[in-house]
Amino acid sequence: MPDPAPAARNLSRAIDAADSRQVVEASRDFVEQLTFATADDILAMLREVLTEDWTALPPWARNLAYRLACLQRPDDPQLLREAAADLLSVGPDWDTFAEGLQRRADELD
Repeated sequence: MPDPAPAARNLSRAIDAADSRQVVEASRDFVEQLTFATADDILAMLREVLTEDWTALPPWARNLAYRLACLQRPDDPQLLREAAADLLSVGPDWDTFAEGLQRRADELD
């Protein structure tokens, strides 16, 4: 399976450079790498990249990554809670979804 971490770092660098063409290319590469990554690969990428720089990935990229990981592991309460915590960290727009993930995790415990 592909390692999405290099694509995530490339996306972060493109956004920092504010070059719209680079952002488009890096976004496409990130989505392609993420699409075929396993939940383990996705979580490793998120933990690695966000530990280096918590703001490295835009909310849409983080949401997509956690969403794909949760779809692969819908019965993993630890993952659901991690995804919920991340949603809560980016602002109130996602609180309802975060609360739903937390409820689902509580039901699984």
